[in-house]
Formats: sequence, structure tokens, C-alpha cells
Amino acid sequence: MARVRRCKASGCFNMVELPKHYCAKHAEQERVYIPRDKQAMHRYNTVTRNRDDNKRGQYNFYRTKQWVELRQRVLDEQHYLCQYCKADGRVSVGKIADHIVPMEFAPNDKANVDNIAVTCSRCHTIKTKWEQGYYGTGQDNVLKRVSPVKSVAMINRLMKGK
Repeated sequence: MARVRRCKASGCFNMVELPKHYCAKHAEQERVYIPRDKQAMHRYNTVTRNRDDNKRGQYNFYRTKQWVELRQRVLDEQHYLCQYCKADGRVSVGKIADHIVPMEFAPNDKANVDNIAVTCSRCHTIKTKWEQGYYGTGQDNVLKRVSPVKSVAMINRLMKGK
């Protein structure tokens, strides 16, 4: 018997055989799930993700058993709650384990449990943009000589310009 799943179209309950994602009625949406071609993926990995030996090493760290265990430990200890929202008086679920001081800026703290906070995707995006301006991280940026900000609450205040 073939494996099946529910159509991914909103409100549609038709079943489709794997590996498809949409029924015949919503087949035009299937193109969303077509993977990039190999050349585009290679270009992304060599130009963006692994643009130099430093970034390649950082990316490889996230694929180690050490990181997987550390990430899970932090998620469990912080109860899957976004620490940036919590510092702001809100409660939201977070599934991202994020370095408080970016690994690019402080490579020696990459496995330090005190340098990792759980974040929601919204706060992670905001913080990443803030880091690019404050630390000079990210593609085509140059690291700045600034003091590392190690407090979630302080980062929250700086991101909001308080």
C-alpha cells in the first residue's frame, strides 16, 4: 500500500500519495516544493554559507553532536520560551537556540551554555539584523571592535533604541 498524506492546500482534506504534497485540484501549488537545482545549491553553499574557512568551520560546528546536545540542553532548561520576549514581559514559544554573542565575534564561546538563549523566529530575525550593525557580522561586513553584549535584557534595550 502506498504511503499517503493530506493535501497541503488550506482547507483541503484530500489524500495524496507521497512524495506529492498537493491533490490534483491544487497541483499548481506543487512547484513550491521543487528543490533548487544543483548549481544554485552549490552556488549558495560556496558563495553565501561557506564563503571562507571561518564560516565553513562555524557551519560545521552546528552539525556536531556537541552542538545538538548543547542545543537540546538549553531548550530544555529554558522551557522552549523565547528569552527576548520574556525579557520584554511577553510569553512566546521559541525553538531556535541562538548565540547571545555571535560565534563570528566570540568563537571561544560557541559551546558556552551561558552564551546561548532560546529565541522565537521573530526575535531571532530582529537580533540578527541588530548584530550585523553592532558587531559587523554577516556577509560583506567587517567585524567591529566593540564590547560584547552578554545580557538578553541589554540586547533587547539596544535593539529598541532605549
